[in-house]
Amino acid sequence: MTTLIQPRTHDLGGGFEVRRAVPTLQARSVGPFVFVDHMGPAVFERGAGIDVRPHPHIGLATVTFLWSGTIHHADTLGCAQDITAGDVNWMTAGRGIAHAERTPQTLREGEHPLHGMQTWVALPRAHEETAPGFHHHPASTLPQFRRAGAWVRVIAGRGFGEESPVRVFADTLNVALDLDADAELAIPPSHAERALYVLEGDAQVDGADVPARHLVVLDPGAPATLRARTPLKAMLFGGEPLDGPRHLWWNFVSSSRERIEQAKQDWQAGRFGKVPADHEFIPLPEK
Repeated sequence: MTTLIQPRTHDLGGGFEVRRAVPTLQARSVGPFVFVDHMGPAVFERGAGIDVRPHPHIGLATVTFLWSGTIHHADTLGCAQDITAGDVNWMTAGRGIAHAERTPQTLREGEHPLHGMQTWVALPRAHEETAPGFHHHPASTLPQFRRAGAWVRVIAGRGFGEESPVRVFADTLNVALDLDADAELAIPPSHAERALYVLEGDAQVDGADVPARHLVVLDPGAPATLRARTPLKAMLFGGEPLDGPRHLWWNFVSSSRERIEQAKQDWQAGRFGKVPADHEFIPLPEK
């Protein structure tokens, strides 16, 4: 491994923390991934949950994968979908979409957990202005296998000889890994850029310790061996490098600064549309 990164932690209140592993000074992106957030783990008390009000995106796709809990997605296309553990929500923002993410009301009637990853994939320049779309893939539709104490699930793209049904726009690696204590898994050099984020447990990569809640950037072109010192949850991700620099501002990603300025104006003017039955929204930040 080349680089070990400790993410920045944001406490959102009520014991719910989000750790941002990408972008950092050491890794502005990994393959097409420009944003990598680790949510939880948390157990919400009765009546509590997450309430991410409607907010806009351009030029990217959001990918949500949970190890536990449920999040309700609703967007300006009229899509409404609960995502539960093992499912994939892939939302293509393209030329513009707004969505909200909230804990379903039924779950708030008692304690409930939440633990997962949300990532942003920058769309290739040729697809930055593609039509927005939303696709939900139940856990049962994802390629997966169990081998020698390792459970491997291909979230998006290709990996370990399998390919996810999730439509991607560039060569993508996005795999959920669950390992028993002392299990080992060979990670092939299948993609130009690769990184491994450890959500839970203590790991070793090629004999070097990787503690929980850390990101390790793997050497390009070289195989690696992941070993679980304790029961382990991790996400392997990467793919082909970006086809040029990207600008990130708030929830917008684009190869053009001017396009981001236009998106700011569009959100303030209400041109992204409305999320049905949700009358709230997040205002454009001042900075």
